[in-house]
Order: sequence, then C-alpha cells, then structure tokens
Amino acid sequence: MTSDPQTIVEETPLDEIVALMEQKRIKRLPVMRGDKMVGIVSRANLVQALASLARETADNLPSDATHRELVLAEIDKQPWSPGSLINVIVRDGVVELWGTILDERKRQTLRVAAENVPGTRQVKDHLVWVEPMSGMVFEAPDQEREPIAKPG
Repeated sequence: MTSDPQTIVEETPLDEIVALMEQKRIKRLPVMRGDKMVGIVSRANLVQALASLARETADNLPSDATHRELVLAEIDKQPWSPGSLINVIVRDGVVELWGTILDERKRQTLRVAAENVPGTRQVKDHLVWVEPMSGMVFEAPDQEREPIAKPG
C-alpha cells in the first residue's frame, strides 16, 4: 500500500484524471470529499465512458443527404474549388467523388476535404483528370484508400 496515494476530488475534470493516470502509471484513483473517500475511478470506468460516448456519437452522425451537403460545402469554401465540375455521392459514410479536374493536384486536396467532414469513413475517387494543354483524359487511379480510422 502506498503511504501517500494519488487522489482526486469529485470535481476533477476527466482530462486531468486521464493525465494523472498516465503520468503516474496507475490504474485506479480514490475520489475524496474532504478527508473521506467516496469512490474510485478506474481505467475500466474510463473505457466504459468512452464506449458510451462512441455510441452517442454514432447516433448523431449526419444522414447521407446532410453528409453530402457538408462535403460539398467543404469543397466550395476552398479557393481552389473546381465547383460545379464535381459531384458527391454519400452512402453510409462512404464518399464517392465524381467529375472532372483540370489539375491532378486537385485530386488529393478534394480527397482530404471529404475526409475532414465528420462521419466520413472512406473516400472513393472516380475523378477524371483532363490535361488542359493536350486534352488527354486520365482515369482515376485504381487504388482506393483504406477506411478512415475514427472512433465509434
């Protein structure tokens, strides 16, 4: 038993509890009210709270139509936006980018813009690059990114 254990009070913010557990490499913290112990916070409690938040977050994800509007808004607010040359389809968090780009560098920036919208699980690229000088058309690369690792 430790002679001077680390303790917290009922009002201790969650981020401080987690930081203390990490810094001191401890699994449990007694919760004090004055000189009296009123509970214990454990790592298991934190995992349970995280799982509960993940369920709530999943329930609050936008519908496909709302998600599509959010992706289009994210693209449209960029100064480099190709605007009406791009169409977006969303199904269960999977964003598909369709349309024409005139600069191959836009492909990556469009993907990142779509990935940054909450609820995006994966981005599929169906964009066609038309090289302006020659008029040559280049299809989207066959490779697709792995699903985005997000909590929930």
